[in-house]
Amino acid sequence: MTEQRTTPPAEATDAPDLWSSVEDLWTWLDADRKHGGETGLVLRMLKLTEEVGEVAQAVIGATGQNPRKGNSHTWEDVQGELCDVVITALVALRTLTPDPAGVFGRHLAGVTERSLGPAATARTADREDPDGGRPA
Repeated sequence: MTEQRTTPPAEATDAPDLWSSVEDLWTWLDADRKHGGETGLVLRMLKLTEEVGEVAQAVIGATGQNPRKGNSHTWEDVQGELCDVVITALVALRTLTPDPAGVFGRHLAGVTERSLGPAATARTADREDPDGGRPA
């Protein structure tokens, strides 16, 4: 459950492009919106609360904390629910800005530097661009 990887598993390389998928999901949801304006925006943000609640329900089920239901979920269920939270958050971010990748990247860099120091930000940049921007 707490396994840490330094490289993505092989199946992760077959995953669809994150930001293209976020854009496609946002477009699909926006085409069928029941509410516009501020109400629609608030409802999109509230969807996050629903998804976080499903994480809590899965954790309770995985640990058997509800005596009436017992072990009704697995830790894999929790992983799936956490993924739903992340996807919902990224779609909500796209709802607020046409550049969710840029907003998220800048924010992640700030949190990383604040939490781990400037050297961590430099290491992350080196992993993303191993040649340091130099031509091959």
